[in-house]
Amino acid sequence: MECIVLIGIQASGKSTFYKERYIDSHLRLNMDMLKTRYREKLLLNAFLEAKQPFVVDNTNPAPADRLPYIEAAKSHRFTVVGFFFEPDYEESIRRNAQRTGKAFVREIGIGSVMKKLVPPSLSEGFDRLYRVTSSGGAFAVEPMTEERETDG
Repeated sequence: MECIVLIGIQASGKSTFYKERYIDSHLRLNMDMLKTRYREKLLLNAFLEAKQPFVVDNTNPAPADRLPYIEAAKSHRFTVVGFFFEPDYEESIRRNAQRTGKAFVREIGIGSVMKKLVPPSLSEGFDRLYRVTSSGGAFAVEPMTEERETDG
């Protein structure tokens, strides 16, 4: 049983990463689709009770944002894995400009999340952490070490 927590600014590739790697094995928990924390909590509890692997596909910028998912998953004996999307503000702005409708995020929103973004730490309760970068449409994933900090 696995809970995967994606961490990164909007338009950093989190949803694409989910679709490429986990769509066939993990269900998706995402506020863009669910719209309310009440619905999110209902679905989270259903995943946990059913022992269903899932991915939390939200920005999750700060430890406090990630903690409810980590604590809930741990209390149900899930392994918790974090993927930190190395911020590339200019690339995210470029990707976001290609979005339409409700998927488009105002630049001020991306900047706001960027300011709150704190790289995750194993001390938060993660069993494993990975850093994700993208170049030319491909994702590179490497284990994240506690010593390396980002130049946010």
